[in-house]
Amino acid sequence: MSTSAFRTVVLDNGLRVVAVAQPQLHRAHVGLYVRVGSRYETVETNGLSHFLEHMLYRGTDRLKNAHDVNLAFERLGGYLYAATQADFGVFSVTLPPESLEQACALFSEVIHKPAFCDIEIEKGIVCEEILEDLDDEGRQVDADNLSRALIYGSHPLGFTITGDEKNVRSFTTEALRTHYVQHYNASSSVLVFSGAIDVDAAIELGAKSFGDLPRGERFQTVAPPFTQKKPRIRIVENMSSQTELRVCFRTIAENAAERPALDMFMRVLDDGMSTRLYHRICDSQGLCYDVGASYDGYEDDGVVDFVAGAQHARTTRVTEEILDLVRELGSEGPTEEELVKARQRHLWELSAMRDSPDDLGAFYAVGYLFDRFETPEEKHAKLASVTADEVRAIVRRVAQPERLNVVAVGLLENGEDKRLTDLVKGYSFK
Repeated sequence: MSTSAFRTVVLDNGLRVVAVAQPQLHRAHVGLYVRVGSRYETVETNGLSHFLEHMLYRGTDRLKNAHDVNLAFERLGGYLYAATQADFGVFSVTLPPESLEQACALFSEVIHKPAFCDIEIEKGIVCEEILEDLDDEGRQVDADNLSRALIYGSHPLGFTITGDEKNVRSFTTEALRTHYVQHYNASSSVLVFSGAIDVDAAIELGAKSFGDLPRGERFQTVAPPFTQKKPRIRIVENMSSQTELRVCFRTIAENAAERPALDMFMRVLDDGMSTRLYHRICDSQGLCYDVGASYDGYEDDGVVDFVAGAQHARTTRVTEEILDLVRELGSEGPTEEELVKARQRHLWELSAMRDSPDDLGAFYAVGYLFDRFETPEEKHAKLASVTADEVRAIVRRVAQPERLNVVAVGLLENGEDKRLTDLVKGYSFK
């Protein structure tokens, strides 16, 4: 693995621009990453970041509607992509390299000059999206949303990204413009070019297209408090064929010194069907069709999530196996064979980013956005140096009862709800 040629500059307005070349590719990519999302909202404005993402692509003074915007990009060989996370938003386009200059000017127009047209139409679209997480009585049944509410409570990290219908229906053009000014500025953004580009030319293009983005101020966040004293559980009844289970441990932040050890822990747990989690629960015991584990990190906090869909009557058993597996790793640590495999797979994964302008662009942009940038080589060197004792230490730190939060959405009948509750409340780690 070798680092692709890249260059980073800070424009006069404070915007960070990074260009990373992948000359072997045949597509170019440009993306704007912004510190915007549900964690920057209040109860009253929850959902505004996501709604603003939708509204930015509805049109400009010149491009009168969403169709005109999409048509303009598609004529250049690409299409617009956008997504809102809890703590950042991304807007990007991937297209033939010969279209990059035209596309960048168009991209700049869409970001700089939103007309906020057809607001009522977009409200209807977003409200349809919100319904995907509700049951027919309007109750929240998305297990991921419920787990974040259980962990973070009234802190914005506990909010849903989309907000609710009441909020969305209340949003005005004035509210959109206020939120836009607060977040869509040079101090809160990173512009990235990747793929089949000339690095120096891309930097010049970034300065030409986004050098006039207002400097603004970087929106400050408040770290979530940690007040939990014992395990928490929430069971939500839902008519479904399986119970959606989330077993979550609140853990360290993205830029914590122990992050490489946590990454190694996650790879030993779940990096393919031969690793511990899938082998134990699916292959060996047939308790689930699929099970997974992931780390959801923020600049000041993080969560390890175990995700499974199980027969209602097996929910407690699956939870018990997950907790036992975590305890075993905290007591025994991984084997040397597991560490060797995880290091090699991590190296291959980073190398594979060279085949994707989107993935490599995101790697660089998010690192700069949250002031934790490192090259792929630097990232791998840290993970490769992790020892079994360091993995054991981070597991013992994270897998404590006061960090455990469990959500089950399904039909837990015939005492299954009590069995699960007793298991979770009785959880200990010694």
